[in-house]
Amino acid sequence: MSTITDSEDPAAIAALDGTESFLERVLAYPRPAAVWTVVALALFALEAGAVAHFVATLLVDLVRALPGTYDPAAFSRLASATAQVPTLLSRETIPNAGYWNGRSFVGTFLQLPPHLAWFLRVGLVYVYSFAFVAWIWVGFDRYRRYYRAADWSPRDDVIDRFRNHYWGIFGLVVVFMFVVMAVFAPALGPTTVEKNMQNPYGHTITHWDAEQNEPTQVTVGQANRASQSRGTRTNNVAPLSYDQFGRYHPFGTLPTGRDLFTFIAAGARISLVIGLLSVSLSIAIASTLALLSAYYKGAVDLSFVLLSDAVMALPQLLLLIMLTVVLSGTWIGNLYNGAFVLALIFAGTGWPYMWRSFRGPALQVAQREWVDAARSFGQRPTAIMRKHMLPYITGYVLIYGSMTLGGAIIAIAGLSYLGLGVNPPTPEWGRAVNAGQPYVDTVSWHISLIPGVLITLVVTGFNALGDGVRDAIDPESDSAAGEAGGRGGGA
Repeated sequence: MSTITDSEDPAAIAALDGTESFLERVLAYPRPAAVWTVVALALFALEAGAVAHFVATLLVDLVRALPGTYDPAAFSRLASATAQVPTLLSRETIPNAGYWNGRSFVGTFLQLPPHLAWFLRVGLVYVYSFAFVAWIWVGFDRYRRYYRAADWSPRDDVIDRFRNHYWGIFGLVVVFMFVVMAVFAPALGPTTVEKNMQNPYGHTITHWDAEQNEPTQVTVGQANRASQSRGTRTNNVAPLSYDQFGRYHPFGTLPTGRDLFTFIAAGARISLVIGLLSVSLSIAIASTLALLSAYYKGAVDLSFVLLSDAVMALPQLLLLIMLTVVLSGTWIGNLYNGAFVLALIFAGTGWPYMWRSFRGPALQVAQREWVDAARSFGQRPTAIMRKHMLPYITGYVLIYGSMTLGGAIIAIAGLSYLGLGVNPPTPEWGRAVNAGQPYVDTVSWHISLIPGVLITLVVTGFNALGDGVRDAIDPESDSAAGEAGGRGGGA
């Protein structure tokens, strides 16, 4: 390949020029791929225990919700075992829960103050995440440099345009930080969901009693009751402050005394899971129906038009309330604390909007010469749709998927604000906004304002990312060439 420098092995260069498949190119010159793979595995191994624990907890929730007499004990033991696997950035490695003994801090990392230990752990989590993503980019760059058959592809121009799209880069950074918060939620919180919310009276903390001049133990539930934020100077724990038990609260506390940052971090995971699942299902339904409509046209297309109109005519909120009540006592209503039902409802009522966006580009590509040529050669319709039509609408899938995900997150927050959707007391951002509404104009303003600002920022980030991807894929899109491009090629 001409992109390999003169300092590389000439024999390897000759071998690369004579091969055809990716595997043959890797075998001909394995060093760049081997070095990248070793470093990637090492980076993943640092947090492999956290990934295994997350998967194990999902399995426990699934088994508990399934109908029948399934015993989740084995999966519970698996979750407990994976929780004991040491990771580089866990709260056990860099603890921030400690107390002042009159001379120094006890129980914190390197005897640092709790807020410094927490900031250190959060900073390392984001540094690790950025390093992991940067190494993925290095892998892609090595693939382009050493193993790709062509010196150039249209993806290179797309990447170059996106790198100069500052609004899209802003959206990418916001979305990345939100995803990191969701993935590393157990490590980011100053405390755990189990201790602070699920079973506060089953856990104790140690704090320094200034009157008795000695450390004293108290249950987390008792400490929460004394750390409530209820709009008065005496009943308020503000952001970036400690409560009277020496616990640090980056975002302050809720009216129940629970840590708001831990609530928000855990709620980010719930929002991301519901959003990804609902958008993925919507994309699968919409893209399949769009390809069928474009390929067969006629009665098939008309039937999908009528079906989409019928679904869009349904009152989504009323349907959500009805299905939530009907399915609340069933096994499917208990999957992931009701999140699975929400995802199904969003997907079942949201696919028509995506289908209308995909249908226009699919109809355009169905009229291309290569599709007619594939038909004349006797290829099956499914093969034609998969190989010759689906790649054309993939860009629209990325664009509308990103924008729809932001809409799903704000819809989830809105439903939680109304007391619907995810089963309480599962953390969700809209529930925090609702809890802090009576205190908006008091010293406890942080309860509603912080999650409200985060919801706005995340949704804006997803929309900005979608704009950046759209302009990178299609330079003559809405922002540059009028309204038609923004509708998905005339959809």
